[in-house]
Amino acid sequence: MTSDSSPGAGRPLAEVLATASGARSGVVVLDGGLSNQLRAAGHDLSDELWSARLLVERPEAITEAHLAYFEAGANVAITSSYQATFEGFARRGISAERAAELLELSVGLAREAARQAGAKGARGPLWVAASVGPYGAMLADGSEYRGRYGLSVAELERFHRPRVEVLAGARPDVLALETVPDVDEARALLRAVRGLGVPAWLSYSVAGDRTRAGQPLEDAFAVAADADEVIAVGVNCCAPEDVDAAVATAVRVTGKPVVVYPNSGETWDAGARAWRGHSTFAPTQVVGWARAGARLIGGCCRVGPRAITTIADTLDPS
Repeated sequence: MTSDSSPGAGRPLAEVLATASGARSGVVVLDGGLSNQLRAAGHDLSDELWSARLLVERPEAITEAHLAYFEAGANVAITSSYQATFEGFARRGISAERAAELLELSVGLAREAARQAGAKGARGPLWVAASVGPYGAMLADGSEYRGRYGLSVAELERFHRPRVEVLAGARPDVLALETVPDVDEARALLRAVRGLGVPAWLSYSVAGDRTRAGQPLEDAFAVAADADEVIAVGVNCCAPEDVDAAVATAVRVTGKPVVVYPNSGETWDAGARAWRGHSTFAPTQVVGWARAGARLIGGCCRVGPRAITTIADTLDPS
């Protein structure tokens, strides 16, 4: 289910990934970091809701950020719902009913950006991925980079299911189960999306050949190998240097298409709420990722529209 006004409308993303054809010789280009694009436009994201705060205060800014990535060459916009949760909104005095409306709005804003981009002659088909961030994102204390919250799989499923149901009801093209640090949370998320009628991708945040919680990637990817709802597995919000091995492992363990969207290579300092170090992300790396089996490629934090354009041009010089 693509945006009705976008080029290639009518082809589900799952179908494109399941066939040899598709955007840019079989690779679909994802967007980059939503938060850095919003910051570049002058928006303050320093509170616990992060980019989700703009769903309340400046929703048009989110549409503009999505549009910048579509115009840069992305085929997929990942919504602003990563840190949008019933619990997080409740801390701001926002009712559950209003929180559900805001979650639905996150999908609608990305759809509107796709409509505008399609009207301007976007490069290829356009899709919307509804972001489902980990439990640690709601805590806003950096624990999404550690996992091991002390909660059971059942407790994590109870946390995720209501939000996932609302997002699925807004009919995105795919649910992006992303920045998952822990195999237990992956199991909970896979239970939460079961039976909702919307496909999903599962993407871990990793350090080397292990999840952020320290589990081998072979075990992490294996939990999704037989999940019919999962149309791609992979990694995001990690160092670019960690991608190559992760792609090979994901292909070997699951046989599914692979999704990759690493950070710039800088490191997030949760205490200072700032990025440290320097960028190691070279958009030309995507050629190797694609050859190894990556079918969805983009960037996460600190990867902006210019890099996405380079990725798109590298994958499809025409």
